[in-house]
Amino acid sequence: MKKVLIIEDDPDIVQLLIIHLQDLECEVRSNRNGKDGLDEALKNSYDLIILDIMLPGMDGIEVCRVLRSKDITTPILMLTAKAEEIDRVLGLELGADDYMTKPFSVREFIARVKAIFRRTKMIEQSLTDNNQSILVFDNLTIDIDKRKVLLDEEKVTLSPKEFELLVLLASNPGRSYDRSRLLNLIWGYDFEGYEHTVNSHINRLRQKIEPDMTNPKFILTTWGVGYQFNEELESAS
Repeated sequence: MKKVLIIEDDPDIVQLLIIHLQDLECEVRSNRNGKDGLDEALKNSYDLIILDIMLPGMDGIEVCRVLRSKDITTPILMLTAKAEEIDRVLGLELGADDYMTKPFSVREFIARVKAIFRRTKMIEQSLTDNNQSILVFDNLTIDIDKRKVLLDEEKVTLSPKEFELLVLLASNPGRSYDRSRLLNLIWGYDFEGYEHTVNSHINRLRQKIEPDMTNPKFILTTWGVGYQFNEELESAS
């Protein structure tokens, strides 16, 4: 059974989310204060945190920042009543996995939750299949359990989806993934017409780990197909 923490101050929304999460056979707890929610998330383990941005006590952006600074890797689905792009962009940059803007449909909410659980399972499966929690390729180290990446022993800050892209590709060196497949695996559901999303994430990932963007060492382009991790870099782990 999945454990979900809701940090949201609107009691009607909380009750609605609880009903539908329980339909997904989730065990649910809730807090209506950002500081209390943060304390709960630090004290207990959860499979998903649903986090509102506008909260009393401490706003959701700060809650997210503190959680990630404490190496809490639990997936975070952020909720916001604001339409401003800066809020969701800031949340994603701080380590949120996804966001939804209020008002949202129950159907969309369920789809997002299921997608996050599928992505989590994919990461766990990659770990199981390789029987490795740490992957090392030359000067690049990927710690899957701790969701940390080191380049020349210096920490590289990646967004959740950048990390998941890297883990998927690095766990399967030489295997090419087209953009549609990556969208489905990393984002969890089909985004028809949004293949450019993969390109932009790959470009940002390369900017952070590649010594030469014009001649990538780790993430290679498979012309006419998509992307693959360089199979000539044998893992040292």
